[in-house]
Amino acid sequence: MSASRSADKAVLVFADGACKGNPGPGGWGAILRVDKHEKEIFGGEALTTNNRMELTAVIRALGMLKRHCNVKVYTDSQYVQKGISEWLTQWKRRGWRTADKKPVKNEDLWRELDSLAQQHAIEWHWVRGHAGHAENERADALANRGVQSALG
Repeated sequence: MSASRSADKAVLVFADGACKGNPGPGGWGAILRVDKHEKEIFGGEALTTNNRMELTAVIRALGMLKRHCNVKVYTDSQYVQKGISEWLTQWKRRGWRTADKKPVKNEDLWRELDSLAQQHAIEWHWVRGHAGHAENERADALANRGVQSALG
């Protein structure tokens, strides 16, 4: 999605991940919206975790943006929202270690998300999952399509 319209307009991203078993086959899905224009993306992996799929959904959505954008990301994952907004700075300061000196889980994806996030002006929003938020429900359906694609 080129988002080449006015720089003032935000790209809205609604992202979700799903996993059947944890670990197990998983999927991710996202909706990108600028004004009335939308793009849906999804994919899956044969053996993964729910948190990896939640991260991947946001990474793949941000990866679609070809230039600096104002972005509003909506996720039902507190892991993603708090990780990027609250925990990431400390993880990096501690050499990708948690407060109890353990390696940060999913460090590869956190590094990728951090790199992508630095290219944009992003507001991170948490929404309650499975609570009737229309776009979150659609992102969840896309993530489940991703699970099905992983199953073959």
